[in-house]
Amino acid sequence: MSDPVTPRAGRRPITSRAEVEHAAFELFAEQGFEHTTVDDIAQAAGIGRRTFFRYFPSKNDIAWGDFDGQLNQMRERLAESPRDKPLVEVISDALVDFNRVDPEEAPWHRRRMELILTTPALQAHSTLRYANWRQVLAGFIAGRLGVPTSSLAPQAVSYAVLGVALASYEQWLLVPDSDLTELLAAGVRELSAAVG
Repeated sequence: MSDPVTPRAGRRPITSRAEVEHAAFELFAEQGFEHTTVDDIAQAAGIGRRTFFRYFPSKNDIAWGDFDGQLNQMRERLAESPRDKPLVEVISDALVDFNRVDPEEAPWHRRRMELILTTPALQAHSTLRYANWRQVLAGFIAGRLGVPTSSLAPQAVSYAVLGVALASYEQWLLVPDSDLTELLAAGVRELSAAVG
């Protein structure tokens, strides 16, 4: 007969990805992104280093949360959009849905975006993530227009919509009581009106 497992004394072990993110964001705020190590984060989260890497491939990935999962959801939603719905409306809905945040997570999301937009060490990593995001949108637009994804129109529109997202986030960070989803939708309307 095996010995009963004795629970570890002290704080409750962290088991959720969000909790690991929150512990990391606290450390980044206290120590700075550059001065915080994976070991620091694992220790603060009450997990081992190997467990950390089950959640995130690297420290840089913490800031992005479940970006790949959200990107897959965006791809699916775009594919399911009605063919007769105007393209600009589909794009606006996709942008808002992709960036919709549970109100409880909004303060953490604000920290996430401040980190992504202001940390030099994350800029190269951000470029890769932005490219993946643009390609999903460009692929959908290309399908709607009946042109290759690499064509100018889908690429130009996907770059422009990413610009709307970044400008909206900058406004959201500058004005704490602003509504992110409204800023994103308004940004698409502004873009559409400007080029319409």
